[in-house]
Amino acid sequence: MVEKTSRRVYNIPIMSIERFKEVSALEEQRSSAARTVSFVMAVTLIGKVLGLYRDRLLAVHYSTGPAANAFFTASRIPRVFFDAVFASAIAACFIPVFSEYLEKKEKKEALRFAGSFLTAVALLTGALTLLGMAFPGPFVELFADYNDPQTMALAVSLTRVMFPTVLFSGAAFSLVGVLQAQDHFAAPALMSAASNLVVIAYFFTLDGNLGIYGLAGAYLAGWFLQAVILLPPLRRLNSPLRPGLDFRSEGMKKVMHLMGPVMVSTWVQPITLAINSRFGSRLYGGAGVSALEYSSNLYLVIAGVFVLSVTNVIFPRLSRLTAGGREGDFQNTVRQTLRMTLFFVLPMSAGLAAVARPLISLIYGGGRFDAFAVDITASALSWMSLGMAGYALQNILSRAYFARQQGTVPLMAGGAAILVNILLCRLLVDRLSVAGLALASAVSATVYALLLLLPLQRRGGRVLDGPAVADLAKMALAAAAMGLCVGALLGAAAPLFPAGKPGEALCLGVCALAGVVLYLLLTLALRVEETRLCISLVKKTLKRG
Repeated sequence: MVEKTSRRVYNIPIMSIERFKEVSALEEQRSSAARTVSFVMAVTLIGKVLGLYRDRLLAVHYSTGPAANAFFTASRIPRVFFDAVFASAIAACFIPVFSEYLEKKEKKEALRFAGSFLTAVALLTGALTLLGMAFPGPFVELFADYNDPQTMALAVSLTRVMFPTVLFSGAAFSLVGVLQAQDHFAAPALMSAASNLVVIAYFFTLDGNLGIYGLAGAYLAGWFLQAVILLPPLRRLNSPLRPGLDFRSEGMKKVMHLMGPVMVSTWVQPITLAINSRFGSRLYGGAGVSALEYSSNLYLVIAGVFVLSVTNVIFPRLSRLTAGGREGDFQNTVRQTLRMTLFFVLPMSAGLAAVARPLISLIYGGGRFDAFAVDITASALSWMSLGMAGYALQNILSRAYFARQQGTVPLMAGGAAILVNILLCRLLVDRLSVAGLALASAVSATVYALLLLLPLQRRGGRVLDGPAVADLAKMALAAAAMGLCVGALLGAAAPLFPAGKPGEALCLGVCALAGVVLYLLLTLALRVEETRLCISLVKKTLKRG
């Protein structure tokens, strides 16, 4: 009798300790992921803020004039070709296959495959660079339709200068793939900051003498630096990459098999912007190009800092979960990421639409960037912001497909979204001008996201169940109410603050803070789960501090 009792008492603590270890491990994993995302987001934010300052300098110096329009066309052409052809292969094909190698084979084999892939990318980007530099005219005619022959001629010359961007981007993004697959995110996050600092330094030193051609050279130097700063971390991770080319290897065969469908699916955003830019080149004497570029850059800063930080961290994890056959963990990761991302993105979208004009005035206004430039850029930004939720969803869901090495659904969804954008551009450009082009972009992003979501909903593990949909509806309602209140508050509060940049910044800051508080109160009253989680995390952080 005594023996049974003592055994019963002895077993309880053992079970409690094991359970405590499991819970502690899970909490540590979540805390580590949160710290990683927070760090990447902070570093990415620094790079994006520097990018905004770079764009402000460009706006003050060149506004929406012919030189700016030609420069934006010339800089977009190589980026679109890289994003459409090579970025998809690197982000969506290389990382999952490289992660699979790391999970199932020796690191030496994984690095051999990476070296072969990097060699192939270098050869292809090099060939495209030579082609673009030799024949820039047809590329410019494809992307722009300026009425002014001088603007077209300048765009052709600048395109020839900037086409090596493709080569430098290929090297940088391939190295990023190797680092991120090994959970190293610091150096890739710093790339943008380093590149932007080069351009900012140019504005303060050489712009007066070299002008727009020197600016093109500064952008090239920034992209070259992005690849260079990734080399030291590779050495520290003991990940030497040696040139070689073996299309018969298992990894290269998988990449080639995935590339076709994946390429089209990742075309949506760069091709949408390129299509809209071509329509915009016929607006306001070509100034529609600059208005779309400034607004989309600001939009991507606000949306991209959060969304891309999250996707860059979860994508390698999803790839490893797929390689390890952990389907339940995979579905939970996607589900939780979607909910938390939309919790933040929906109020961002509503708030951005409400403060578009004063925000554009604050960031870009001044110098040659006059009231007309502010108006058309703000109009584009406010309508573009309506697609932010779609932008977030498509980035997360497309990576869920790519992590599973599935490309058919993203292929079909991407093609449909591009067609929707072209149709809406034709229908809306005459009626709404640049606002119509921005709205077309927002709708196409939303269509793409829905077409990715629906197949996942029909499968066994639903991404969004009934309670999740109800919570998302509550988030949307709270975000809409917050946006309306912020817009009204901004109109009433603006006369109370002093004129000039400090007054504009203070007014926007007060309205933004009021919007955040109101959104949290509304979602708390509506019992949205993510609000309670955020408050709990803040309390834990304060206690640790």
